[in-house]
Amino acid sequence: MTQTVTTSAVRARASSPALSGPGLFTVLLAAALPLVDFFIVNVALPTIGADHAAGEAVLELVVAAYGVAYAVLLVLGGRLGDLFGRRRLFLAGMAAFGLTSLACGLAPGAWWLVGARAAQGASAAAMLPQVLATIQAATSGGRRARAMSLYGATAGLSMVAGQILGGVLVAADLAGSGWRAIFLVNVPVVLLGLVLAVRYVPETRSPRPEPVDGPGTVLLAVSLLTLLAPLTEGRAAGWPLWTWLSLAAFPLAAAAFYAVERRADRQGRTPLVPPSLFALASLRRGLMLILPFSVGFSGFMFVIALALQRGAGLGPVPAGLALAPMAVAFLFVSLSGPRLIARYGTRVLTAGAVVQGAGVLLIVLAAWRDWPHLGFGSLLPGVTVAGAGQALQLPNLMRIVMSEVPPARAGVGSGVMVTTQQSALALGVATLGTLFLALVPHHGMRDALVVTLLVQLAGVVLTGLLSLRLPRTVG
Repeated sequence: MTQTVTTSAVRARASSPALSGPGLFTVLLAAALPLVDFFIVNVALPTIGADHAAGEAVLELVVAAYGVAYAVLLVLGGRLGDLFGRRRLFLAGMAAFGLTSLACGLAPGAWWLVGARAAQGASAAAMLPQVLATIQAATSGGRRARAMSLYGATAGLSMVAGQILGGVLVAADLAGSGWRAIFLVNVPVVLLGLVLAVRYVPETRSPRPEPVDGPGTVLLAVSLLTLLAPLTEGRAAGWPLWTWLSLAAFPLAAAAFYAVERRADRQGRTPLVPPSLFALASLRRGLMLILPFSVGFSGFMFVIALALQRGAGLGPVPAGLALAPMAVAFLFVSLSGPRLIARYGTRVLTAGAVVQGAGVLLIVLAAWRDWPHLGFGSLLPGVTVAGAGQALQLPNLMRIVMSEVPPARAGVGSGVMVTTQQSALALGVATLGTLFLALVPHHGMRDALVVTLLVQLAGVVLTGLLSLRLPRTVG
């Protein structure tokens, strides 16, 4: 009997589709697109506002519409991939992302752009969960570890590169396109990705596909909307009554979501986010680290873009290129992640938090000493060290979160992880951005920047402390 079971397992593994090198490149290309587009607008917002005579509240909606739609629909995207086939949904989501990017680039007005950005976020939510789920289902052992490390490195690089690319494209004004190029550049990339995906990305799906959880989907959407919408729009709108009512409703909606999911799990049904999934210590504790890490990362990127352009008077290109050393350091250090994890285990993440904290302190010192003459040279030591520290954390953290998730639940697991990351990215822009902008009128831009960076440093310390609770080894 044991021999029969073992033979069946071997045959199942042998017959499972394998993700080739070109296939991995294709899914990583797709993974980069949504994160690049989350950050690419940061340095383009002043130009968009001037072109469309849009106020600050509308411009924040350009950012928020994408981030909220993306976060709300990610888990559903993962479930649909498990149900209908991950390759099929990957192709549909990528094609929709290209079309909605075109709609953003051709937007005749600010409100058209807001709507197109929301549709673009929904398209990304269909595409991105299939990336991690495909890696989880079509790789194993050392190949999976390398693929997950590359995924994490791609995510980190995309967040920095998006801001740099945005500045370059706006300043280049290709064929008179101005800010529109930051969206139109996606179209040829998507066409390339579709051609490669048809040839190289294997079809995978859950062997026991689970139907969509309607009540859970609605309650998750309500929970995220009641939290993210007021935080992203509250300050610019003057904190009207609806923002406070929405924030008050958030814990009620979240509690209702948890209760519905827990009851469905206990009754043997298929909840959108199975609470039993959180029995995996690596997933549960890893998600706890992703929250402060991503809040600090996105908050820093948003605030530094504002400070360099509005305070230090830099143009889009110098403001973007000031962060180039962070991307370079991230790239080279992240390549050593698999070897370091194999030798030192999850203490690599603790060391990464220490290194990142040192980098943030160097940026604080530069802002205090050199303001308003803050630029590439002043920021070089701090952003380089911070980028190295981030590279020791993010790629390895994503690998840890997914390390124990079974392939049958790869779509759900990836959806939960990316939803946590995306919600935290949106929270970072909302919270640290709001703090910075609220301090500027009363304390000046330098002091506002310093205080915001020190708050981010507190989040780095929290990440380091939480990393001590991770399992020492990674599967």
